[in-house]
Amino acid sequence: MPQASHYFTPQAPARAATRTVELRLRDRALRFRTAPGVFARSSVDRGTRLLLEAADLGGARRILDLGCGYGAMGIVAAAVVPQARVVLVDINPRAVALAQENIALNRLANAEARCGDGCAPVAGEQFDLVLFNPPIRAGRNVVLRLLGEAHACLRPGGRLYFVARTQQGARTLGRRMGETYAEVREVARGGGFRVFEGCRV
Repeated sequence: MPQASHYFTPQAPARAATRTVELRLRDRALRFRTAPGVFARSSVDRGTRLLLEAADLGGARRILDLGCGYGAMGIVAAAVVPQARVVLVDINPRAVALAQENIALNRLANAEARCGDGCAPVAGEQFDLVLFNPPIRAGRNVVLRLLGEAHACLRPGGRLYFVARTQQGARTLGRRMGETYAEVREVARGGGFRVFEGCRV
């Protein structure tokens, strides 16, 4: 696995000093503890911001943040839709520990973080909505596997929101989604990123 994809690993890095960043997302002021060894530790990346702006969270009762990192997307979803139950999952134990800290830091009673590969931690569960900023540097096969797993855990009528850099194959991945998802459309673009929505029949 390439060096740059070190955060997509079941091996936790040595515990390092955390830092707390304060961010405003979806008109919510939120605080996040981050650390070396997790994705976008200095600030929420542009792709995640674009996805959060584009995603229609309304009406969702169960939301999955797939590959949550330190929890930005899932925590925003839990804050914006307090009636929803939000599950955050990641393969990286350090990321999951930070996500758990950040759920507590933002006093969210409707979210939880679990550790495991892909959708294994939510096996047998179904969701109305999946939010996914994939580990592109882990390789296309990994991303396609995770897109397939996300489809399998969506309820009929459920939706996936997925973001990727245009220069890292976003349009190709969007087309590949069409092999599994009944309807795929691009819902946002900007800053070199594209957001796609896929629906399950």
